[in-house]
Amino acid sequence: MVQPQQLRVLVAIRDHGSMTRAAQTLGYGVPTIAHHLASLERHFRVQMVERDRRGARLTPLGAVFVVEAEEILARLDHVERLVTTQRDLGLTTIRVGTFASIGSQMLPRAIRHLRSRMRVQVEVVEAEPTDVVERLQAGDLHAGLIYDSAEDPAFATPDFELTVLLEEHYRVLVASGSRYAADSQVDLAALADADWIGSRDENETSDRVLRRACHSLGFEPNIVMRTDDLNMIHGLVAEGLGCTIGTYAAVDTRFAVQARPTVQELGIRRTSFVRRSSAVPRAVEELHHILVELLPRDPT
Repeated sequence: MVQPQQLRVLVAIRDHGSMTRAAQTLGYGVPTIAHHLASLERHFRVQMVERDRRGARLTPLGAVFVVEAEEILARLDHVERLVTTQRDLGLTTIRVGTFASIGSQMLPRAIRHLRSRMRVQVEVVEAEPTDVVERLQAGDLHAGLIYDSAEDPAFATPDFELTVLLEEHYRVLVASGSRYAADSQVDLAALADADWIGSRDENETSDRVLRRACHSLGFEPNIVMRTDDLNMIHGLVAEGLGCTIGTYAAVDTRFAVQARPTVQELGIRRTSFVRRSSAVPRAVEELHHILVELLPRDPT
């Protein structure tokens, strides 16, 4: 069986190019380093390290393996920190994924209430909804905030429980200096030749909503840039370099942008709290209840 010490030895040899320097870094003797390396090579029946008078370097197979070894060690270190925290402080640790535009508005207050009720540590991971769901499936997250379209649900599955927290109509985001900013409604047909800013993943809900609306009018939206950075999106729109779709709640008022309703119905974006259907930590259930208590429905 492969031992963590063997992986750390391989990483140290790669980083320092010498058995001696690797031993000094890890606080081992050179014979101990040689023993761990030999055990690792016997286990895989391949040579991981080449040695000569100039030092030691990884073989091609060793170089491939060490990348995986680093990820394994990082995960072990993370787990060790979690266990140590819970042991020393009596804390429960949960990891919650969220997308940026709503997470900053919804989560901080809820986390404060949660920590006033129980001893818990909350790690917040910023990610797009598809990434949050994937990490929930992989067990890397305990819960998350995601969004999809009420007319085109993206994450309906028996593996998850979703609670809708907020519903908002989609709007077109345009520059404040744009001629469309003064309109009470924007006709998407007038934007057939406009430049659009899309998500990195073209299967994200906002991109699907935009394509569906444009296709119904007989044109394909011209996506000139893809980014999930909310500041970058606002900056590009404010400078008149493109438009995008979003909701009022997602508008950053520091930027010269306006969210305008459209003549065509774009549908409703719903923000949901999602967790696995199987048993979850009590802190996740408590966070769920707090979010429901704190966040009123948005009628817009």
